[in-house]
Amino acid sequence: MDVGGTTTAAGLVMPQGEMLAHSQAPTHAEGAGTALRTLFDLADGLVATAKAQGITLLGLGVGVPGVVDAERGVVGEDIKNVPELARCPLAEQLASRYGLRAWVDNDVNLLALGQWRFGVGRGARSLVLLALGTGVGGGIILDGHLVRGAGGYGGELGCLPINFDTPRASAFGRGWLDSYVSGREIAETARQRLPDLGADVTAATVFQAARDGHAGARALVEEVCQALGAGLAIIVNALNPEVVLVTGGVAESLIPMESAVLRWVSEYAFRRALVTTRITFLSLDKRATVLGGAALYLYETGGKA
Repeated sequence: MDVGGTTTAAGLVMPQGEMLAHSQAPTHAEGAGTALRTLFDLADGLVATAKAQGITLLGLGVGVPGVVDAERGVVGEDIKNVPELARCPLAEQLASRYGLRAWVDNDVNLLALGQWRFGVGRGARSLVLLALGTGVGGGIILDGHLVRGAGGYGGELGCLPINFDTPRASAFGRGWLDSYVSGREIAETARQRLPDLGADVTAATVFQAARDGHAGARALVEEVCQALGAGLAIIVNALNPEVVLVTGGVAESLIPMESAVLRWVSEYAFRRALVTTRITFLSLDKRATVLGGAALYLYETGGKA
């Protein structure tokens, strides 16, 4: 299952990655503060489907935004899109309701696990997934282990400092990768620099304007490419993973400019490390995180079905 600020999705997934059923609904379908009810409604429906088809359920894996205490299955305090889940012992509640083992983790960690287990990173010992959407998130798998960090902050790749000599800051920190490549900050920079694009400008608007030949938008997109190249180079230099995946709404807009990003990566990366790392841009939907929920279950149980 995947709880998002806008949409919550759930699925029945076989241990080999085949998705037998999928459903989704607006997270707050019944009003503010109803995310947990939506999650239970979706899960109830799939449990009923499994029972009707004679399918034995093994466990539950759930992704949520923000930092998670994965060991206890408790959602963190800073979950702005779904604030009613802050400090919620979600794994315990799910296990009690359905009589199944349940795990909860950051949604981008689930994306990384899903691609490592079932997707384009299958077979790799190390993989990093960088998610570029409204904000920037990351998931890191090294030598077959998901990196969560001492306090659950492992993989916060949007916080990579790529420019220490700048006043430019996001809502969270100064000079961070997020300040340059998140959809939120691309739009904010455009509002400041390119007023002719309108006050309601979005990252998608900026990319479209660049494609249409708007000089200012093209310059901003080139800056995004350079910043992303620097961030990817840090990942290559520090971790030298076999696979780096770049996904999310901003990444999809950058797919036609992938070669420009990779040129900047080559400017900043240690070349001997870079030649052993494969960087791929890809488009993923909500089903990818749902698959990641199944991958989380398999990861936590040692791959045993």
